[in-house]
Amino acid sequence: MFNILTIIGIALVIFVVIALIRTIRVIPQARAGIVERLGRYHTTFHPGLHIVIPFLDRLLPLIDLREQVVSFPAQSVITEDNLVVGIDTVVYFQVTDPKAATYEITNYIRAVDELTSATLRNVVGGLNLEQALTSRDQINTELRGVLDSTTGRWGLRISRVDIKEIQPPHSIQDSMEKQMRAERDRRAAILTAEGKKQSDILTAEGESRAAILRAEGEKQAQILRAEGDAQSTVLRADGEADAVRKVFEAIHQSNPSQQLLTYQYLQTLPKLADGQANKLWFIPTELGDALRGLGNAFGTLPVSDLKDAPVNITKPKHAGDDLNGGSGF
Repeated sequence: MFNILTIIGIALVIFVVIALIRTIRVIPQARAGIVERLGRYHTTFHPGLHIVIPFLDRLLPLIDLREQVVSFPAQSVITEDNLVVGIDTVVYFQVTDPKAATYEITNYIRAVDELTSATLRNVVGGLNLEQALTSRDQINTELRGVLDSTTGRWGLRISRVDIKEIQPPHSIQDSMEKQMRAERDRRAAILTAEGKKQSDILTAEGESRAAILRAEGEKQAQILRAEGDAQSTVLRADGEADAVRKVFEAIHQSNPSQQLLTYQYLQTLPKLADGQANKLWFIPTELGDALRGLGNAFGTLPVSDLKDAPVNITKPKHAGDDLNGGSGF
């Protein structure tokens, strides 16, 4: 009897301990718990310490309230130009209503996957392959709008939808690679031609500018040389004029006689005939008058003056046979 009572007491203690353990529940941060009482929804436990009635209340598995990322496998989608492409998607969502996520949908992750596949077929089905490859932002926006409006009643919020990869058929990939290679070659050829054109234009402009500058420099040089020659000629003429004027003034100041002038005239005649370029020389007709005047002058001078007079009559290098005849040499 004692053993039976002991066993019953121990059983009651264990029952009480288990009941106490099931009564006190702690909900961690960013989690939520749905409590059912007698099979019906009773309340939602948020993070913290809570007490439930054992054997009447049942706490369902906790729901994660953090934003979740789910990567769905590639979906086969037919484009408008009847090409089958594989599209991988990534969905970012968060549970905002634990009650709706528990009772409005059986498995919200699978539901999001199926809804994404259906929406993706509808969106991409209206685009050709090139548009599908170049319109990812548009596809992402349309997917997010449809998913967010539909999953709102499930207690979910779709924050973002991204397309990871679009895989066209291998034959199309080869054609696209060839097309892109040809396009790059065409752009390279255009850029090379444009560069050559700009180089030729700049070279021509440089040569033209250099030719203009050379012409301007030559023009200025010629102008300066002409001005220098003109100034030199003017200075030379002024010098010769001054020399002639000084000689003329000296002659008039000394008041020379006719005999001295005649004598100087005879001394100048040989210099006129001197020179390598003189081929023909005419004797002036007034030479005879000058000789007669000089002879008369010597006849009237005293003998002492004749001895002192210098005798320096030089024959011309091309002397004629008769000085008084006026014949040419």
